Amino acid sequence: MAEKYNITVRGCDLFYGDFQALKDINIDIEEHEVTAFIGPSGCGKSTFIKTFNRMNDLIEDCRITGEILIGGQNIYAKGTDVTLLRKNIGMVFQKPNPFPMSIYDNIAFAPRTFGIKKKSELDDIVESSIKQAGLWDEVKDRLRKNAMGLSGGQQQRLCIARALAADPKILLMDEPTSALDPISTGIIEDLINELKTQYTIVIVTHNMQQATRISDKTAFFLLGEIVETDVTEQLFGNPKDKRTENYITGRFG
Repeated sequence: MAEKYNITVRGCDLFYGDFQALKDINIDIEEHEVTAFIGPSGCGKSTFIKTFNRMNDLIEDCRITGEILIGGQNIYAKGTDVTLLRKNIGMVFQKPNPFPMSIYDNIAFAPRTFGIKKKSELDDIVESSIKQAGLWDEVKDRLRKNAMGLSGGQQQRLCIARALAADPKILLMDEPTSALDPISTGIIEDLINELKTQYTIVIVTHNMQQATRISDKTAFFLLGEIVETDVTEQLFGNPKDKRTENYITGRFG
């Protein structure tokens, strides 16, 4: 992959068998920005975000056409190293999903997978990743304890730290705060604002206030299409498409 980690999508269609889930998607996602995907349930947001790390490869009968370029490289080209792609593109899911092992081993999992065995090196990665996720002071004395003992908000920050430990360039977040209380949500939103200086972040959210608080650009999805993409303030303050306006003013969705 090239050094620049922007995402360019041209003419992307995605099918599950005969069903077309994404239709002619075109978007440019700039590096070191937060791009939010909004839209009603089932409109293709989560399906689309998973094309960036090829998670849809795991779904039978899934077919993708068009171009998805990351740093200028077509990630669906023959010979793409999917393991390396997924190392460069971290993913955080809707529900916290820590592994049933110690806090330390959760974070060390990816670096070990990629061949880092030296304890001092792993210790450094574990500490810096947990610090980046704003969790260090809460867990530094219990790193050998089971991660399942953490609260929901702590587990989600642990999952963010686990994604960061692989040293990604892009961070995908699929409704990362929808299962959390308002305080944990606020902590993670602050964290996203800090992390964008180092990572390109794409977030799927149902919470439009969240999109206005944390994203630089927003794309509105409807029925598998992108209706409109714009600078977030512009999209919410002065949408160009009537369907966008109807959605953000609560007339449907």
